[in-house]
Amino acid sequence: MVKSVSITDTQFRVGVVAAGAALVAGIAAARFCGSLSLPPRPPPPAPPSGTASELLTRSSAAPSVYRNFVDKDAAAAGVATPTVAELSRKLPYRVDDVRHVLEVGEPPLEVAGVRIRAVHVAEGLALEVVNATDADIAYHIMTAPISAGHCNAASVLPFNAMTIGKDHLETRIECGWHDGIALAVTRVETLEVLPLSAWYLNHVPPSVLGIEPRILRGHRSPDASVRCAPAVSQAVRSGLERGEIGWRDLADFYARHRCETYQFPYTCRAFETDGERSVPAGSTGM
Repeated sequence: MVKSVSITDTQFRVGVVAAGAALVAGIAAARFCGSLSLPPRPPPPAPPSGTASELLTRSSAAPSVYRNFVDKDAAAAGVATPTVAELSRKLPYRVDDVRHVLEVGEPPLEVAGVRIRAVHVAEGLALEVVNATDADIAYHIMTAPISAGHCNAASVLPFNAMTIGKDHLETRIECGWHDGIALAVTRVETLEVLPLSAWYLNHVPPSVLGIEPRILRGHRSPDASVRCAPAVSQAVRSGLERGEIGWRDLADFYARHRCETYQFPYTCRAFETDGERSVPAGSTGM
């Protein structure tokens, strides 16, 4: 049997106040005197490092961003939009490194996808180059005038040093004219490219691909209103000078990438098989 105990109102109030005070003291002890603590604040994220061009390249490495650029650029160029698979294929490459001597009046010589001959134009010795393939091409022809004087003083004709359209030709001045002069061709390289790839290449200064200054004097881009000055690292320039990077590697890269956005990586080399790696360079998948 439970025995009841009566208390007065005063005793009840005193008990309530005491219990409340004890509860407040316990909470305060746990909040301010206990061992409970918040985790340390994490350090701020490190700022991105690299040049502005490198940062832009990394931010544009997403395949979806690359595809958007391809769509936009094809519309600007007025050409068919290639698929990413088409832009990941090996480009047909031809090379001839046999030394040929061309004299004015001789029949054209067909090598590496082009027909070439020496011609007398105004006061200069010129090289006429005809695209002999069924596609647009990027091309690189190394020459050395024979019995020549100061070739850099010769007047120039405007021509495209980067690409030649299907069924088209380009004529470039090699040196000033005099009797007995001839032209040695020491190396010819060509890449068959898509129309959009030719448009991309035409925006790149030929010096970036290692084409010699004597030839560059007459270069004119077909679309002079759209040019770019791609950032080229010292490592890439040194690799080109040492022969570790070739014209084909650079032309292959810029045939797939808009030079306004993407920077040539030092380790990049021309595709040897279809789809051997993803585009754009630096992406992790297509």
